[in-house]
Amino acid sequence: MQEQQEGRETGHEAGPETRPESEAEAAERAIDADLVANSSIEIDPEDLQPKPWVLPERRRVLTVAGIILVLLSLVLLPPLISVNRFRHRITQSVSDSLGRPVHIDNITLNMLPLPGLTLENFVVEDDPAFSAEPVMRANSVRVTLRVSSLWRRRVEFSRISLDDPSLNLVHRADGRWNIESILLQASKIEAAPTAQQRAGDQPRFPYIEATGARINVKKGLEKMPIALTEADLALWLTQPNQWRLRLDGHPARSNTAATDTGTLRVQGTLGTASSLDEVAIDLTTEWRAAPLGGVSWVLIGRDAGFRGVMALRTSMQGTVGNSQIDAELDLNDVRRANFVPEHTIDATIHCTAQATATFHKISNFRCGWPSNALTNPATPGLTLAAEVPDVLHWPGATGEVNLTAVPASGLLDVLRLTSKRLAPDLTASGGISGKLTCCAADGWSALSGHLAIENATVAIGKNTAFVNGDIAGDLAGGELLVQPVELDLGAPQPAQLDGRIDANGLTLHLAGPALRARLLQLAAAVPPIGDGIQAELPAAPTANTVEAPIRIDLTGNRTWTSGETWTAPTAKPAKGHRPAH
Repeated sequence: MQEQQEGRETGHEAGPETRPESEAEAAERAIDADLVANSSIEIDPEDLQPKPWVLPERRRVLTVAGIILVLLSLVLLPPLISVNRFRHRITQSVSDSLGRPVHIDNITLNMLPLPGLTLENFVVEDDPAFSAEPVMRANSVRVTLRVSSLWRRRVEFSRISLDDPSLNLVHRADGRWNIESILLQASKIEAAPTAQQRAGDQPRFPYIEATGARINVKKGLEKMPIALTEADLALWLTQPNQWRLRLDGHPARSNTAATDTGTLRVQGTLGTASSLDEVAIDLTTEWRAAPLGGVSWVLIGRDAGFRGVMALRTSMQGTVGNSQIDAELDLNDVRRANFVPEHTIDATIHCTAQATATFHKISNFRCGWPSNALTNPATPGLTLAAEVPDVLHWPGATGEVNLTAVPASGLLDVLRLTSKRLAPDLTASGGISGKLTCCAADGWSALSGHLAIENATVAIGKNTAFVNGDIAGDLAGGELLVQPVELDLGAPQPAQLDGRIDANGLTLHLAGPALRARLLQLAAAVPPIGDGIQAELPAAPTANTVEAPIRIDLTGNRTWTSGETWTAPTAKPAKGHRPAH
């Protein structure tokens, strides 16, 4: 009886794995408990605890084997199940959704990590009126199934992933894009938001993503060299009539060796509408961490010779047919590529514009530097106003540049970017003001206006200033004619300098009395202009001779690609002065 008492359970609460107790067992346990209570034999309390019910070894093996069999089935069976018999139906469904013929070479079933399909060599044909090339091609497209949709006997896809696709955007001469009809066709399909938790009457729009994409741009039949490479794209439906877009990529130019060009990001929302012009947009773009060398390779196909970093941010709000554009350009550490100046240039330029006619017409275009020059006209700086009737045909565009008390020292900083030979102690002061207008229909020859530097001074260190007064110039026919400027070259009377600046270079005329040493000091401070002037001057006076002013009449010519040359000199002692012995 003692062995029976040690083998019985005395507790009333069954453990998680304890089998149910019958009425006979309950009665027997009560008798055992009574015997134990009247017995003098000591019983260990742990022996009276319920014993857990253990799964028989055979059943445990069968359970593990079943799990392994299911996993093997998920891995091995999909390749053996052919879904290609549904290829025509799937292809036709996608074609109807996009409004374009679609081709798929092969379809396979996948069960891991989530059930879905893999489409091989996925091709979307373009409208023949735009291009004979496909509008999109992807070697592999994975479509992930919403498992919960199967219980409702309606197939939904949660995600569509494209690997290394190629997209061709074609812009015709009439201003239309090849993807217009695809966007409008997609907007006609009624769908629920992508992130909607519960299924409704409409199927939920899938999350579409692409990695490693290349986006090409064609102008008619001509493929442009500019493209977006290594692009990652995502598109999903946030509201029944609103898509969310995110795009990251690297600008590139196919006919150059451009490498580091920064990153371009586009993100925002697109609405649905019956026409492209009515599509609501709220987009921001950012071209960030872009080296100026790489930017010039992309935009003009060569290295413009400048170094620094650019960041361009824009926002577009409204519709495709009529939107407000706001942009800000940041330039940091700008310098020439062939040398590092003592001081680089930083600038922030703010612009606004109104874009209409599907971004083909730009009106009320305004830019200001510094950025607050647009909102406060009294701020010293530069503003630009322009009208562009057709961005595809620049002739006819008009523009106006206004300068308000721009520091002349800033102009000197710009000149230091073009030459490292300017004297480090060369200083300039004064405010540059004026207006320039241009009509692109007549090109450079239509540029006209007036510029002036008020209260201008040009000096070397603390020495007597070479210029102390106003400097003015008139722009007409594409030429800036600099009015005569008085130069203090050490003689009792000032010399005069005038000149002409055009698209080819500059021409200077210097005439009047001057001390030879003073003139050479100016030439040494500004070598790009003063080079060669010493050869046209008379010999320096001897050590025991007091220098007397000489009268000069020199003409200097300089092109933008070569140095200065001085010609036709006439140098003789100034009237009323004789060399001292």
